[in-house]
Amino acid sequence: MLRTFKYRLWTNRNQERELGVMLETHRRLYNTCLEQRKSAYESEKRSIKYTEQSAWFKEQRVTNDYFARINFSSAQATMRRLDKAFQAFFRRVKSGEKPGYPRFKGYDRFSSIEYPAHGDGIRFLGDRLRVQHVGIVRVNQHRPLPDDAQIRTVTLTNEADKWYVEVCCLFPDVAVGHSTLPAVGLDVGIESFLSTSDGDHLPNPSYLKNELPALRRTQRALSRKKKGGANRKKARKQVARLHAKVKNQRADHRHKTALALVRRYGLIAVESLNIQGMLRNRRLSRAIGDVAWGGFVTTLKHKAESAGVEVIEVNPAGTSQNCSGCGQHVPKKLSERWHTCPHCGLSLHRDVNAARNVLQRAFATPGSGVWAVTESLDSVAQEAICFS
Repeated sequence: MLRTFKYRLWTNRNQERELGVMLETHRRLYNTCLEQRKSAYESEKRSIKYTEQSAWFKEQRVTNDYFARINFSSAQATMRRLDKAFQAFFRRVKSGEKPGYPRFKGYDRFSSIEYPAHGDGIRFLGDRLRVQHVGIVRVNQHRPLPDDAQIRTVTLTNEADKWYVEVCCLFPDVAVGHSTLPAVGLDVGIESFLSTSDGDHLPNPSYLKNELPALRRTQRALSRKKKGGANRKKARKQVARLHAKVKNQRADHRHKTALALVRRYGLIAVESLNIQGMLRNRRLSRAIGDVAWGGFVTTLKHKAESAGVEVIEVNPAGTSQNCSGCGQHVPKKLSERWHTCPHCGLSLHRDVNAARNVLQRAFATPGSGVWAVTESLDSVAQEAICFS
């Protein structure tokens, strides 16, 4: 089981400059290797492999002072990053998907440096981080790394002019067994962030919507600045800071929500949504992107894996249109927010009805037989979940 810990770096001006030069060198290395592959295929119909480029880089370090100042293992990781992009490109071509040829990385499209091994060019020294050719950087270690953590990779990331370190660690797997905690079904939405089969609703925080006035002002100011000028660079940073604020707020919200669910329930059923297809709706695309269902489900899975809680994804088709009481089809428009069944008389919020249908489908999934259906469908009377 892999877990990633992210910490803020408190850098001084000299360290920020050195980190910026290092990041730019890795970006140029990536683009140079991409140009080599592109030119070789166009002129010779030949594919260049990672091993060839790694040997080329080793020779270039002798004459190129910038290449000589970056860690060799981290440079190999950058070249492997390009190699993985080509592997994914060829896979998409073979499967008939949209190819998506690897693109050259612009100044603001390359933001991370990976170190494949802890101790090779980068090392933790308590609440300090030693980076080769940069020095010892202070780390805001708001929670210490567990003693049993096996560090696999360390990545330096630049987000809106702030530097972070991401530590990927390996932990023993936690077995998923029978739990005495109740089961729950979740229905995500726009009106409420999520609704549970217990009848609870978590409000949608709408972080992007709240920041739209400020974003509009800063983006209009950015559009008026001359391209290539220093003022445009400053304006772009202001826009990036606002987007980073929204991103951090979403991450904080989904981590706290997922943790509350994992502590409360022993089995969690969610819908397997086609979010990319839903984003094609021009009227709702911004609201769907703002609620960030995909990121929440991913975080929930990671939290559940660490806690030994089972998460089951089910087919979402018909969960809102079928009655959770009798199973009959009760069609409703999207604007109708209340479910009233003419067959059995069940009356409740449509999102709660959908969440109960999600839970029932999870029980029908093979491998979830450790749960009793009757025990969990009476959960409406249970006490409300505390999301705070």
